[in-house]
Amino acid sequence: MRPLARLTGTIQACGRAAVFAVVPLLLFFCPAATSQGVPLSPAQTDSGKYLEHLVPFVPTPLDVAQKMLEIAKVQPDDVVYDLGSGDGRIVVLAAQKFRARAVGVELNSDLYVQSSERIRKLGLQDRAQIIHENMFEVNVRRATVVTLYLLTAVNERLRPKLERELRSGARIVSHDFQIPGWQPDRVVDVTSKYGVPSKIFLYVRP
Repeated sequence: MRPLARLTGTIQACGRAAVFAVVPLLLFFCPAATSQGVPLSPAQTDSGKYLEHLVPFVPTPLDVAQKMLEIAKVQPDDVVYDLGSGDGRIVVLAAQKFRARAVGVELNSDLYVQSSERIRKLGLQDRAQIIHENMFEVNVRRATVVTLYLLTAVNERLRPKLERELRSGARIVSHDFQIPGWQPDRVVDVTSKYGVPSKIFLYVRP
């Protein structure tokens, strides 16, 4: 197994928290990465694409995803936005089980196609959709619930956008990573059926 393949396997096994240890090592051992589209200067990250690309696809376990939606008290009249929606599992769950309207935002082309096709096959097009876009550039004013499984740095970068666009009473649920500068209204410890512990942070916009 090549070192990068082994690195990917470690991230998938350990979750996104592993990124904080992995990325500095990657940049140390692969300095060429800095000249191949991995910007290091904050001035180069204004579009948010660098931070969004930095987040690896590690899907939230389905039982944890359901708990996130339960903690947010999702109802049929809610509009759920999943930022960095991956394979679309939270979008599908929100639309199928909670009967809410659900929108996923996914930058990765393959995941966008995969999740959009799943929604089509399940016949959920009237309640669910995936937007192929950078989440920093998508307006979330319609959202009453936002779900996140990103990194703390990405959550911090998203915070001004969420403060600017979300209505009073909107709920934000984040898997494992807090939103710096916000005090969670509730923190719930969850263990998936595979025995992996997680934390769910609930925030409610004033």
